[in-house]
Amino acid sequence: MHRLSTLLLTFLLLVSTTLFGAHILIPMDAESQKNHLKAYGIAYWALEQDVEVQWLLNYRGGSFMFQHHPALEQECVVRGVSYSVIADGQAAAIIREISSPAKNMDVVGLQQAPRIAVYSPSHKQPWDDAVTLALTFAEIPYDVIYDEEVLDGVLPTYDWLHLHHEDFTGQYGKFWANYRNASWYQEDVRRNEAMARKLGFNKVSQMKLTVAKNIRNFVLGGGYMFAMCSAPDSFDVALAADGVDICAEPFDGDPMDPDAQSKLNYHNCFAFENFNLVTNPYVYDIADIDIDVRQRMQNVTRENDYFTLFEFSAKWDPVPTMLTQNHTQVVKGFMGQTTAFRKSKIKSDVIIMGQNNALDEARYIHGARGDGTFTFYGGHDPEDYQHFVGDPPTNLELFPNSPGYRLILNNVLFPAAKKEKRKT
Repeated sequence: MHRLSTLLLTFLLLVSTTLFGAHILIPMDAESQKNHLKAYGIAYWALEQDVEVQWLLNYRGGSFMFQHHPALEQECVVRGVSYSVIADGQAAAIIREISSPAKNMDVVGLQQAPRIAVYSPSHKQPWDDAVTLALTFAEIPYDVIYDEEVLDGVLPTYDWLHLHHEDFTGQYGKFWANYRNASWYQEDVRRNEAMARKLGFNKVSQMKLTVAKNIRNFVLGGGYMFAMCSAPDSFDVALAADGVDICAEPFDGDPMDPDAQSKLNYHNCFAFENFNLVTNPYVYDIADIDIDVRQRMQNVTRENDYFTLFEFSAKWDPVPTMLTQNHTQVVKGFMGQTTAFRKSKIKSDVIIMGQNNALDEARYIHGARGDGTFTFYGGHDPEDYQHFVGDPPTNLELFPNSPGYRLILNNVLFPAAKKEKRKT
């Protein structure tokens, strides 16, 4: 009799869920969501199960909603993500509210889980890069690829590519001055030179340029590229210096072209123009795109370092709206090999999505090239203010609601959006 009652109760609960609880709403506001970062993983997992996800732009911090399935609800429970089971009528009321012309909101349908690649050396640990940390914590699968795979032509098999904090100019991040005797630096040089020889290049800079051009073609052909730290400016500098030796002797064994600056072609660049090379091998920077760290530290401290996200029209500018979804418009600043971009060096067709106005610096930018897009994000790790070589990894269990990490994961889901919504 007890078993029969239990079965009856289970049946009634299933019927109740089917009739009255037809959707799962994952709120993304500050008050309701206890684990923002893992919520992105739930959205991605739903897409992997062929469940379309509605991204509710500007509704409670950029919430997610999808058809109720017991397995999806259980996954929310297992991963510790806050959610509500709501009836069809409640879901319809939310969509009506969002559709009102008076509301700066919109609904974007996410249809297919994007195939994700991270351009990174295989010997690097996941905590060496904020994006791999975010993907791992959110339980979103990705493949690691590097120079050999890129030159073998694998990029078209992916939708989204992240560039590890790479130096595409072949100057090894210009760490030579401070770390040339360090074993990790010497090993990095040895690995890169061996790979260049294996792939038929005389110099690492030539190999990295060819890789950058392959990545450029990936974007032009419809790919989505995201880069942080030193990758954004070194990528553009490498493209601008196509055919020009910009490496000082410590990096490639011979002097740089004395006329390198005048030979730069800014038309090749995705985001930046009119920048000047930093040719001194003893100086950390590769160009003046990045805000000088010494100058910056005179004007800002860790306690007052913030940048502000712009608000865009959800119905007319869904792309930057998607990429800036957050539960706050004010995000803690953080440093890196490239911390921020000088606004005077940014091309006019590039969208600035986050900036520190007092310092006249852009932190988060986006643009379209060919059929694809790129997003550049300054800094190394949103929860590690000033990351140094050998620092311990960031434990995201301590930062499950990080606004800075949310910006990374917005980009991960972006390629899943319906084509007609991708406007710039």
